[in-house]
Amino acid sequence: MIHTIEIKIRGYHLDYFGHVNNARYLEFMEEARWAAFEGKTDLHEMGRMGYAFTVVNINISYRRAALMNDVVQVETEVTRWGRRSAVIHQVIRNKATGQALTEAEVTFVIVDTRSQKAITLEGPVLAMLKGEQ
Repeated sequence: MIHTIEIKIRGYHLDYFGHVNNARYLEFMEEARWAAFEGKTDLHEMGRMGYAFTVVNINISYRRAALMNDVVQVETEVTRWGRRSAVIHQVIRNKATGQALTEAEVTFVIVDTRSQKAITLEGPVLAMLKGEQ
């Protein structure tokens, strides 16, 4: 299922050249990932259990610039579940035109904060991540 949030581009998102800096797109995507999991996963409970989301790889393509006052939609969807990692596909679109501005594949793991190692995605943790708890 695709989860979507909207962000209005403000002056503090812009760089010297008047468009959204590449690093800001990563922040927009992070905000969208939090929102997507927040709606179906008990993040507080995961933290209490000693687990943390950790991004291990991001592949991103920049296609078009976002400008002041644009409204962008950030689409987030988990597309693959592996044994120890999962992949999230994210697209940032200009709401008015529907054009893709950026597209990314984000690989994450769940780390046991005590051992600092990725855990196997199974049982109650996997159910929690999928919103099935």
